[in-house]
Amino acid sequence: MKQFRVLVVDDEPRILKFLKLRLKASGYEVLTASNGLEALEQLQAQEPDIIVLDVVMPRMDGFETLKQIRASSSVPVIILSVKEATADKVRGLDLGADDYLAKPFSPDELVARIEAVRRRLATAEDRKGIDFILLGNTTIDFNKRLVTVDEKEVQMTRIEWLLISQLARNAGKLMLYEELLTKVWGPEYRDDVQILRTWISRMRHKIERDPSQPTLIRTIPKAGYMIDQPAA
Repeated sequence: MKQFRVLVVDDEPRILKFLKLRLKASGYEVLTASNGLEALEQLQAQEPDIIVLDVVMPRMDGFETLKQIRASSSVPVIILSVKEATADKVRGLDLGADDYLAKPFSPDELVARIEAVRRRLATAEDRKGIDFILLGNTTIDFNKRLVTVDEKEVQMTRIEWLLISQLARNAGKLMLYEELLTKVWGPEYRDDVQILRTWISRMRHKIERDPSQPTLIRTIPKAGYMIDQPAA
């Protein structure tokens, strides 16, 4: 079986060495890069399964690197940063990071986060006998993993697809914050409402005609989200 390949990007050699040893001990194949440009080269040449990306780096910081990664790849990315400000976390998630971990962090916690991503990648879709769902002007095709709005294909990231799938399969039902977080990210994320709100906002900008006045994905204040329209 092919080893799960992790690319660690950090400009601090001691951190790279430490994380490489720790992740190898956990059974991963580990690649390293000391800056954003090297990371982009490794992404193209080695096709890692996940990227652990530091934010504060010379030449090209983690945010710019993430932006360029997302221009061509949906590979999962966990952002690492000494900055604990909410704005930095939101910016990373807005740019398409799957997760965010503030330094200093426990290496065991990083391994747990990587394992959570790995589980999401490995989990087979539970189709429940449904091939596609029509919700107003939006069609969700579970066979092709495809979302179309007004008959135009919408490019969805892995997280966005998992979210819209859960909401669509439960159209007409309220899905609580912790329920969505557990199903999409895993039980260790059940209280991280911030990450859920950020990804719902990203998705609305792709599928709603007016994201500020959403008609498909409805917010139930202090509770969760639901798709109002009955599935056709």
